[in-house]
Amino acid sequence: QVQLVESGGGLVQPGGSLRLSCAASGSILSIYAMGWYRQAPGKQRELVARVTSDGSTNYVDSVKGRFTISRDNAKNTVYLQMDSLKPEDTAVYYCNALIQTATFLERTYWGRGTQVTVSS
Repeated sequence: QVQLVESGGGLVQPGGSLRLSCAASGSILSIYAMGWYRQAPGKQRELVARVTSDGSTNYVDSVKGRFTISRDNAKNTVYLQMDSLKPEDTAVYYCNALIQTATFLERTYWGRGTQVTVSS
């Protein structure tokens, strides 16, 4: 079994910062890409940021220059540093990872999500 557990969400004022963490655990051989998605009420889930196993990153245009994704391969953990937060960043943020398990299966796993609310 593989689990992704997110932490770090909460309520923050516009212009503030939050740092999300997502730790993968279980029977893991390799973790390929890891990423963060978000879903606001009434909207589709969208990719926010993604980092590959070699450290290459990509971001949705709306967060470029404000969010930074990073990963610690030794801890099987991905982070999302969110600065200069705006009300439109309010959403449930989901961790996502493409993982090869100990049984050599490759599949995408999702966390349960963490709420980020940006409001004064």
